[in-house]
Amino acid sequence: MDQILQGDERLDYLLAEDLRIIQSPSVFSFSLDAVLLAKFAYVPIRSGKIVDLCTGNGAIPLFLSARTNARIIGIELQERLADMAKRSVTYNRLEHQIDILQNNVIRIADVIGYEKYDTITCNPPYFPAIEASEKNIREHVAIARHEIHLTLEQAVRSASELAKQGGKVAFVHRPGRLLDIVTAMRANRLEPKRIRFVYPKEGKEANTLLIEGIKDGKPDLKVLPPLYVYRADGEYTEEVRQMLYGEEN
Repeated sequence: MDQILQGDERLDYLLAEDLRIIQSPSVFSFSLDAVLLAKFAYVPIRSGKIVDLCTGNGAIPLFLSARTNARIIGIELQERLADMAKRSVTYNRLEHQIDILQNNVIRIADVIGYEKYDTITCNPPYFPAIEASEKNIREHVAIARHEIHLTLEQAVRSASELAKQGGKVAFVHRPGRLLDIVTAMRANRLEPKRIRFVYPKEGKEANTLLIEGIKDGKPDLKVLPPLYVYRADGEYTEEVRQMLYGEEN
């Protein structure tokens, strides 16, 4: 245990997948958005190749490993987060399936290959770059949340460069960026095919957007039923409980 953890890191359970993940309250912990994207994205079940961009501490590759036997590559710019992800992969004995690369998402296809992958997932930074004085004091979190090193358009372009023709690319973002993400997808040969809005609870505005496109696909967008995170009593809805814990009420 001492060798696998560093500093204030802890091992958290991914209950639905029966896996563990290394997290740090001062450096990085994954959010519900990672869970939502991992459950939303299409993945080939038996074989194939998947890339997760902006992988952070490796949550999405770990989630996806429970759904598929495909090879998964996680790309993370920050060395500390990539190292956490690598150690989580090792702890769960998933080295045969998951590779974590510490590298820039921009032009990552130069490194791992163009148009070779069945599925690309991406949980990119949501917020525009801002002055240093206004950023979250934790640099790791600021880089993960703000477009300091990666813009939305750059993330979409890189995803398209990786996806093979007919491959699927899925993003999680904020509803306020819907037109930006659709515009960027279409400019990069990714035709939006499925979209789902996530709401904190019924009666509230959507605060999360899930969208999936197909490389060189034909126009035919399906808007899926809304996903509500909490019930009126503040407890998770049945669908979200299933995602997080693998159980239903």
